Amino acid sequence: MHPFRRLAVWEKAHELVLLLYPVTEGPMVRRYPSLAHQLRRSVSSIAANLAEGSGHPSQAQFNRYITLALASVRESEYHLLLARDLGVLESRDYAVCEARLGEIAGMLIGLRKRVLQRLGTPPPSVRPKTTKRS
Repeated sequence: MHPFRRLAVWEKAHELVLLLYPVTEGPMVRRYPSLAHQLRRSVSSIAANLAEGSGHPSQAQFNRYITLALASVRESEYHLLLARDLGVLESRDYAVCEARLGEIAGMLIGLRKRVLQRLGTPPPSVRPKTTKRS
């Protein structure tokens, strides 16, 4: 088990949630309430997955939740882009949130690599390719 509040990436993700909630008020919530909800949900899911994963006793289970958090980063990137393109998210707010998501993604990838090293498993990008037998 890992104390999630000690994870720098969890702290960054939590800060992003706190930043995003006020940004998704106003025009976005009035014009596209489901988009505001999805964006809030996907961003908060990053920190929530880290918190949930840290409660599991094994590194393999923790790795699974790190992977889910990374998927939530990608989902959030899309919802942000959509909100910007629909004109309900200011370009400045988009740039700040996108940059923070990029930073969080990098931190999650680094954390996943460390967990996989503890498991003795190479990260997905460096796994040896298997050859087909004829």
